[in-house]
Amino acid sequence: MFTYITLGSNDLARSAKFYDATLGALGLKRCDIADESDWEDWIGWGTYEDHGATELALWVCKPFDGLAATVGNGTMVALRAKTWKAVENFHDLAVLNGGTSVGAPGLRTQYNPDFYAAYVRDPDGHKIAAICRGFTTADPQS
Repeated sequence: MFTYITLGSNDLARSAKFYDATLGALGLKRCDIADESDWEDWIGWGTYEDHGATELALWVCKPFDGLAATVGNGTMVALRAKTWKAVENFHDLAVLNGGTSVGAPGLRTQYNPDFYAAYVRDPDGHKIAAICRGFTTADPQS
């Protein structure tokens, strides 16, 4: 469905530190864009190839219009976690790396009996969630 998601940042170094830690907890790595000449203000995590397709990634960049990056009220990016422990690590690393907790790890049975999630705001204020589905008690991989 998506090719990529882009979030604006006012401080790419700060965002890189935050997302390297939090997305690393979910098993995501930085996209290799070393050969791209016009991507100096972009940092991405996830799957990416570009010329050969397969493009799902989360990108952080300075806004194209040169204005300050702002947050969309009601906007959230939810990322898949494979285990409850990954959700917990995501949350803990977010807080340790300049993020703010807006929902501690836990089951959200109002959505589904197996909906285990944590919610944070990144240093620029974007709301990011890590969600694990498929278990209703602590999974064996935690």
